[in-house]
Amino acid sequence: MQYALLIYGSGDGWEQLSEEEQQAAMKDYMALGERPETRSGADLGELSSATTVRVKDGETLTTDGPFAETKEYLGGFYLIECESLDEAIEFASKIPAARQGGSVEVRPVVEH
Repeated sequence: MQYALLIYGSGDGWEQLSEEEQQAAMKDYMALGERPETRSGADLGELSSATTVRVKDGETLTTDGPFAETKEYLGGFYLIECESLDEAIEFASKIPAARQGGSVEVRPVVEH
């Protein structure tokens, strides 16, 4: 079963880490990307570079930035394949954001 691990953070947590802590976290992220159960993953970049798209009455409307103000924002993801939700949760617990004030949402992927 595939699971999407959606990584949320507040944005200011990273800046509060020392240079050594940031390097250690990046090493952890890269190591998770190399694990055999990892199918894909990405850092979604700066929140300020986001564009929100809506269609109203057939017209495409765009807005700079995220859809809504929120304390946490989606910063990245991993797509993994595991035998069970417990295995996916174990993987998610290794993601640095989960232990640095952020959170990781684990969602089964429904293939169509």
